[in-house]
Amino acid sequence: MISIIDYGLGNVQAFINAYTRLDIPVNIAKNTDDLVSTKKIILPGVGSFDHAIEKFNSSGLRDLIEQLVLDKGIPLLGVCIGMHMLAKSSEEGKLSGLGWIEGNVKKFDTSEKKDSQILPHMGWNNVVSENENNLFKGIKNEKRFYFLHSYYFDPSQESNIIGETDYGFNFASAIKRKNIFGVQFHPEKSHHCGEQLLKNFSQI
Repeated sequence: MISIIDYGLGNVQAFINAYTRLDIPVNIAKNTDDLVSTKKIILPGVGSFDHAIEKFNSSGLRDLIEQLVLDKGIPLLGVCIGMHMLAKSSEEGKLSGLGWIEGNVKKFDTSEKKDSQILPHMGWNNVVSENENNLFKGIKNEKRFYFLHSYYFDPSQESNIIGETDYGFNFASAIKRKNIFGVQFHPEKSHHCGEQLLKNFSQI
């Protein structure tokens, strides 16, 4: 069972719809009882960093999810702000992140005011990934995904990067540490490529 964490933020129904089309069992987790039979976890998120962390911390789910992910090795996929929450901190806020993947979230520097680099970074863009990484298995070379963000995850270890996107410079658009994954884009809004990625995550 794949559990979509519903802590008040994120496109939960869009993930449900995608997995329904894929005929893959999924549930919405609003409390700890909903995580009893989970085998995979998706942590979505939209909005600002501090608001997301506050909502997650007050959901009553954090302690159990940490136990499942860090102690039992349950795979977790953080999406957009859900990916940012995996970091130690963010320039967008003052609160501490989860710190599950070493790194910090930074704002795109648009001081040079390039016409091609306005904020937010919104719309379709390419992801260049490691072909051997299972998260991108079976996805054709173009790897087009939908983005909507003004901040990006800057991992401390380059080895944690499994996908990069060019937006004035190459930034980490997909990361991994052991059983923990994060993607900056929205697979639930990325049509065929997004559904293939969600299918791949279900098989990890």
